Amino acid sequence: MLYKDRADAGKRLAGALLHLRGEDLVVLGIPRGGVVVANEVAKTLDAPLDVVVTKKIEAPGEPEYALGAVTQEGEVMMDRQAAESLGASAAYLDYQIRLKREEVKDRMQKLRGSAPYPRLEGKVVVIVDDGIATGSSVSAAVMSVKKRGPKDVIVAVPVAPADAVQALSEDGTKVVCVSTPGPFLAIGEFYEDFGQVEDIEVKRILDENAARRR
Repeated sequence: MLYKDRADAGKRLAGALLHLRGEDLVVLGIPRGGVVVANEVAKTLDAPLDVVVTKKIEAPGEPEYALGAVTQEGEVMMDRQAAESLGASAAYLDYQIRLKREEVKDRMQKLRGSAPYPRLEGKVVVIVDDGIATGSSVSAAVMSVKKRGPKDVIVAVPVAPADAVQALSEDGTKVVCVSTPGPFLAIGEFYEDFGQVEDIEVKRILDENAARRR
């Protein structure tokens, strides 16, 4: 184990991001667990906190393996080669894409309601998750954020496999990762407590951050 829980991971990740304090920052957590980590980063860097919502497209019969992801604007990133090799038919993928687009809309409504999305143009945006497995969700988040004209985009995570960090870096994404242990089977193996985070907890965190900044 590396981390006691997501809050512990967030504090340690924040320590690796102290050089950003004083920048014109926005911290975006990937719900749900990523928001708990992002909260500690936002508090340490005295930055506003919000969410960037993505949904992974699951491989048939293997819900932990992502074939791709849907952004909060409904765009799709897909590893077509992996989808073909794992037997994902066109009908299956079409269904998954429709389903995930609806899930993204539903989660945005639950977590943000009608609140305007933060302005990202010209800002340094830090995208935070509780870890990276395949990188699909993070890549979709980066795609979504880059369309909003930020000055810079940084992906920050407590733990990830080295090959995932390398792949993101080769795509031109800046990555800050505290630890790249191996072998890497699942994010949860590096947390003592990796329990489910509910929408109500994410909403509470967002509301508390907004209240601190009023």
